[in-house]
Formats: sequence, C-alpha cells, structure tokens
Amino acid sequence: MQIYYFILYFFIYGFVGWCTEVAYATVKQKKFVNRGFLNGPICPVYGVGIGMVVMLLEPMNGTIVSLYVVSTVLVTTIEGVTGYMMDKLFHHKWWDYSNQPLNIGGYVCLLFSLAWGVACVLIVRVIHPFVYKVTVMIPVTVGALLAAVLGIALLADLYVTTAEILKLNKKLDAMEKISAELRELSDMIGVNIHESVMETMEFSEETKKQLDSAVSELREKLDTVAEEHKDHLEERIDRVEEKIESKLYPEEQKAILAELRNKYTELKGKYAELAGRSTLVTRRLIDAFPKMESRLHKEIFNEMRSRIWRR
Repeated sequence: MQIYYFILYFFIYGFVGWCTEVAYATVKQKKFVNRGFLNGPICPVYGVGIGMVVMLLEPMNGTIVSLYVVSTVLVTTIEGVTGYMMDKLFHHKWWDYSNQPLNIGGYVCLLFSLAWGVACVLIVRVIHPFVYKVTVMIPVTVGALLAAVLGIALLADLYVTTAEILKLNKKLDAMEKISAELRELSDMIGVNIHESVMETMEFSEETKKQLDSAVSELREKLDTVAEEHKDHLEERIDRVEEKIESKLYPEEQKAILAELRNKYTELKGKYAELAGRSTLVTRRLIDAFPKMESRLHKEIFNEMRSRIWRR
C-alpha cells in the first residue's frame, strides 16, 4: 500500500508543482508558459521530491526544526541529482543557479534550498492532511486504475519528449559541422584573395597606371564625341577594363573563388534552414527553461534560441 499511495502522491504533487511553476512564470513573463520537462501538466521532480517528503518525513510531524532541516537536505539532494543526471543524459543544463550565492554546480543553491524547506513544512503540516483524506476516500481499485492510466500517459509523454531532445541534439550536431565547414571555406576564400592581392602587387604598377590613364582619357572623350561613335568608344573602354581585371584576377583564380563562394552560400542556406526549423516540443522546452544551456553546442544553441524568441 505504501507504493500505491506514493504513486498517487507523485501525480498529485507533480500536478501541484506544475501549477506553481506556471503561476510563477505567468507573474514573471506576463504570459502562459507550459513549465516542466514533459508536455503534460506534471513536473516529475516535484512529484518525487514532495512524495518522498510526505512518505518519509510525516512521522517527524512533531518537531518543526527537524522536519525543516531534513526536508531541506532531502529536496536539495533530489533537485541536485535530477539536474546532474539530466545534464549527463541529454547534454543540456536545464536550470542554472550559477548567479546565486552558495550554489553547487548551478544545480542547487542555498536560497532556493531554504525556500524548499519552508514549502515542505507547509505541505506536511497544512496541505498533506487534506490530500491524505482525499486519497483514502478513493477506492483502491479506482485509484489503481487511475494511476495505471496516468502512468501510461506519463511514459508516452516521456518517450515523445526524449525523442525530440535526441532529434534536437542531432540537429545541433549537423549545425556544428556546417559551421565548421563555413569557417574552413571562409579561410580558403581568404587565402585565395590573399594570393590574388600578391599577384596584383607583382603586376607592373607603371602598366596599371598607363591603363588607368587610358580609361580616364577615353571616358573624358565619351562625352565629347558624336553619338554614333559612343558605342565604339564604350567597347574600347570595356576591353581596357577587362585587360586590367584579367591581370589582377586571372581566370583560374576567379573560377576557384566563384566555386568557393557558391559552396559557402549553399552551406549558409542549409545552416539557416536548420536554425529556423524547430518543433513544437523544442519551442516549449526553450520557453519552459529560459536558462537552458547546451553543453556540447553552446553558441549554436544560443543562436537557435534567439531565432525562436525573435519569431
């Protein structure tokens, strides 16, 4: 029966925790945000944490100090272990207390731990007696059936969310590879431009001055000659300018640069397409965890999140 009641408490307090998070986000962001790791209205960390508190610490009802201290340590441990495990499993840090004093790895901090302790005392002393009365009134058969249905829904939600996170990680991997290729192409383009500049420097300065002077003279004559001769003069100007350009940028060099630039443009388009494409679950998780941080692809993830927020 202990397991049966713990499962019921898990769903009840998981839902209460989700409501609390949504209310907090509404006050802070002035809009509805579906908080929590899963898509459904439940925060499992609250369900596990508070469920363990009421099951293990309710016998300590008579000593508030002991109840406060033990519940603070217990809930802090659960939050820290949960954050660490999710970080290692999915390579994302979902919340971050790094800007808070006396934090441990950004997973927990003293201020929130003290607040969790107060909340647990209130739950055990004030809220849980009412929850307990409601749960014992539910027939065991009905409660077990309800827990089974909710459990199946929870597992399905967990599967969908996990699959979407893995897809997100694959997309970030692809974007990281494209970004590396873009940097490599950019370097290659820079090298080719450098070589062109060096060839330009080797080109006779005197010859270039003469050609530039010839172009200037021809352009001055262009305004004075008769209309029927202008086309012929413009052709001569074009030929001189082509001669200068061919000296500055040999055809082979121009072909290489054109190919590199086309490849660069193509990869940049693929990168923009990946960055601009996001699923509903990804957008919800980014809204739910505004301080979420990718361990493997920090810059790429931050850019993708900025694109989503701008839209």
